Amino acid sequence: MRILITNDDGIYSPGIAALAQIARKFGEVRVVAPDVEQSSMGHAVTHSRPLSYKKSPIEFPGIEAYRVNGTPADCVALGTHLWSKTDVVLSGINMGPNLGNSMWHSGTLAAAKQAVLLGIRGIALSTPVGKTEPDFHALEPFVEKVLSSLLEETSLALYNVNFPEHPTDITWTRQSVRLYDGTVIPGTDPLGRKHYWFTVTPLEPADEGTDRWAVENDLVSITPLRLDLTNEAELKKMIQTQPVGL
Repeated sequence: MRILITNDDGIYSPGIAALAQIARKFGEVRVVAPDVEQSSMGHAVTHSRPLSYKKSPIEFPGIEAYRVNGTPADCVALGTHLWSKTDVVLSGINMGPNLGNSMWHSGTLAAAKQAVLLGIRGIALSTPVGKTEPDFHALEPFVEKVLSSLLEETSLALYNVNFPEHPTDITWTRQSVRLYDGTVIPGTDPLGRKHYWFTVTPLEPADEGTDRWAVENDLVSITPLRLDLTNEAELKKMIQTQPVGL
């Protein structure tokens, strides 16, 4: 099995190093990651300038590794072009969760989505981060178990996986969708110039069975996703109530 690994934290992230070593147990691994951090980049792709890649400045033992001057989605597009017959793309392990509404702007998940757009299975993996780095050694048995399960699948699929800090078990979940109160916090830099931080506060608790609920309860969350964003119920209603055409 040929496994391409990328992320949105950049080539220097300890999360991608941990994932690459675990993935070696399942096949041939190559790393192609952004040369700088690209967090919250979403599914941006580069059209205004050419892309290039260079050998990674840090060593991944037993693994070919490269850095790209582009986004996570760029890395997948370029990596799969240069390394033909890639079987699966793993993105992560992200330094920070990608739960619920954060899927919309996650560069980590975008890399996995880019793989699926190219006809390749994609799996995004994330974990919370606090004042210290995540304990990737402690997470390793759960990462290995998740990969063992998901890599057995041969159909084209997209998965979003989130590991709590201290996991106790693994569960299948759906995406948490809840409303937020957007807050803009003004401030000034050392030169007295104004700047602003944007943050959000959830207005309601996470529903049981969702990805956020699982992580809050120390469960590894695996959420199957799809690229089709169509609201099927709304579409059906509108066809019935407001038909268009001749």
